[in-house]
Amino acid sequence: MDSARLIRDARRGSGLTLRALAERAGTSHSTLAAYEQRRKVPSVSTLDRILRAAGFAADVTLHRRVDDGDRAERGRELLEVLELAALFPAHHEPTMTYPPFGVAS
Repeated sequence: MDSARLIRDARRGSGLTLRALAERAGTSHSTLAAYEQRRKVPSVSTLDRILRAAGFAADVTLHRRVDDGDRAERGRELLEVLELAALFPAHHEPTMTYPPFGVAS
């Protein structure tokens, strides 16, 4: 998650200036500018407060991360799927059987 981009997008999306959003969020405009310019990183609670002050909220979802050990297993799995797919015959028509666009059938 890129907090600088979230803050900047929320501020611009709300039409607020740095000073106006900072006042609503209870912080200084210089601190807000530092967040937007990646010179500082806000805590999760501060980020939430700033986004809410702009009229937005960030939803966080949790998903399992693929570890290095799992990548090798997934690579083998992908190879098995591709090998299985190669066993199925593919029949392609040499010409298109659908009418061209703009011509009624």
